Amino acid sequence: MTLVQKLNCNNAQTQAGINECTELFYQNADKKLNRVYQQLLPTLESYRKQKLIAAQVASIKFRDTNCEFERSRYEGGSIALTIYFGCLENSTKLRTQQLQEYLKADP
Repeated sequence: MTLVQKLNCNNAQTQAGINECTELFYQNADKKLNRVYQQLLPTLESYRKQKLIAAQVASIKFRDTNCEFERSRYEGGSIALTIYFGCLENSTKLRTQQLQEYLKADP
C-alpha cells in the first residue's frame, strides 16, 4: 500500500516537490499570459496584430533560450528544474505585464 501525499506548494519539503511546484507556478503564469494575449490581439488593427504575433513568438523563443542558459549552470543538479521553471515563471510574468500595459494603452 502506498501513501499518496497531496502537494503543498506553500510548504514543499523535498526538491522533487519544489520542482513540481515551480512547474505549476510557471504553468499558471503561462495561462495568464495567454489570456492577456488573447484579450489584446482582437483590439489591434491587422497590421499591428502581425507585429504583436511576431513579437510574441520572439519573446517566447528568447524566454525559453534564456532560461535554458540559466538552468545550464546547474546541469545535472536536482535544483536545475527549479531554476528553469522559476526563470520561465518570472519571464512570463514580465511579458504579461508588458501586454497588460499595451491593453491599457490601446482603446
